[in-house]
Amino acid sequence: MQDKKTIVIAGGGTSGWLAAAALGKLFGKVYNVCVVESEAIGRIGVGEATIPPLRTFHRLLGIDELDLIKSIQGTYKLGIEFTNWARKGDNYFHSFGVTGKDCWACDFQHFWVAGRKKGIADDFGAYSPELMAARSGKMWAYQEHGLNFAYHLDAGLYAEYLKRHSLSHGVRWIEGIFKRVNISPETGEITSLTMESGEEVPGDLFLDCTGFSARLIDGALNTPYLPYGHYLPCDSAVAVQSEKYGEPRPYTQAIAHDFGWQWRIPLQHRTGNGLVYCSRYVSDDEAMNTLLSNLESKPIAEPKAFKYKTGRRLRGWTKNCVAIGLAAGFLEPVESTSIHLAMSAILRLMKLLPQGDLTQTAIDEYNKQFSEEMDRVRNFIILHYHATEREDSPFWRYCKNMEIPDALKHRIQLFRDTGAIPLQEKELFQVDSWTQVLIGQRVTPNTYHPIVDQMSESELSQFLGSLKASVQEKVAQMPSHQQFIDRHCKADSM
Repeated sequence: MQDKKTIVIAGGGTSGWLAAAALGKLFGKVYNVCVVESEAIGRIGVGEATIPPLRTFHRLLGIDELDLIKSIQGTYKLGIEFTNWARKGDNYFHSFGVTGKDCWACDFQHFWVAGRKKGIADDFGAYSPELMAARSGKMWAYQEHGLNFAYHLDAGLYAEYLKRHSLSHGVRWIEGIFKRVNISPETGEITSLTMESGEEVPGDLFLDCTGFSARLIDGALNTPYLPYGHYLPCDSAVAVQSEKYGEPRPYTQAIAHDFGWQWRIPLQHRTGNGLVYCSRYVSDDEAMNTLLSNLESKPIAEPKAFKYKTGRRLRGWTKNCVAIGLAAGFLEPVESTSIHLAMSAILRLMKLLPQGDLTQTAIDEYNKQFSEEMDRVRNFIILHYHATEREDSPFWRYCKNMEIPDALKHRIQLFRDTGAIPLQEKELFQVDSWTQVLIGQRVTPNTYHPIVDQMSESELSQFLGSLKASVQEKVAQMPSHQQFIDRHCKADSM
């Protein structure tokens, strides 16, 4: 039998330990896996909201979800509430799950548009169990007819949980800081990392989880970065933790300001807060003051500020190095995709890992899928900024009038003209997501699919009414979010 090859993960944090947990659990018999991480290097630790696919990944790793939520002071997330995005005073939800019922020819929004034109349809969200439960502060999971959900988490506790999971599956942890990345002059590949202690850490495949610094994929291998700043103009963020405020909401809040937007993420023991903004339109001090003056509770830590450039690597995999997480790119957190994109990269890597030596065909396929995914998620995020009626500040005027990718321009116009949303294979955000955000941003279809008119007005009214009644009945039977946490996954007092 051949000697086991070694995968070296440079950097810890959520991305590094998520990769280690997966590779240790699923490939531990085939590869040696080690993580080089120094506890002296702080983690950004602001990616505290997730989306539902992470739950499937956790099941693959054999993680007990209730134990996880309890350990990371987690709460449940049914979606995101957007305030002030299309107009000041507007409020809408992007919830998880499926809204209404579709048919073979068209999706539910066509029935809803017809109902609105005839004056017999409620708000679009009235037909979504997740949305109505979120509005009511309710939660129901794990049992039959449970809701589709994700969770809010303490990023530091989550990384520590993944670290324990990794070490229990044979992952080696090398504590310390590496000072040099060593490159083979013959192949141009990374051969090892040199620690400050002088120790050499050799490997066959290296994962760059060093965050924005991207010390391997950029610092050593000079992989170019494709900026998205024209489309996503925010380039700065400030984050601060505050005391717990009342019973936690089962959703993330995204509140638009004149130069960016603010997040609120409720945990069992505290609230995570932050402000994403464009430094061309506001000073760092004013942004900091705006965040601190819009907290619901007293700060319990010093604010952390950081700069970033939205974009992605031209290649996520160069030579024998794969960038995971922030080292690969950053799309800002408005749709809570950061942890998901790290998870997706890890899954993609594991599916393409060869039995023997690395192959260029596998690397090329990885990079093709990586680029497509990042660009598609980017387009969905651009939608939030561009589809606005706000012209009350220079920032929002720029967003409203900026040029956008042709694919996104086509999709917005097609929805406005026909109500249709044709998806590409393996898109992360499905029809319900696009429909809720488009309608929430005041992009409404002018017409609907003709098959809807196969129904009489009374039949359509009965159809919509029964869907709404079913949602109301389901939500009425649910406990509150806090009651559900207390019953199933209440964390031990800190």
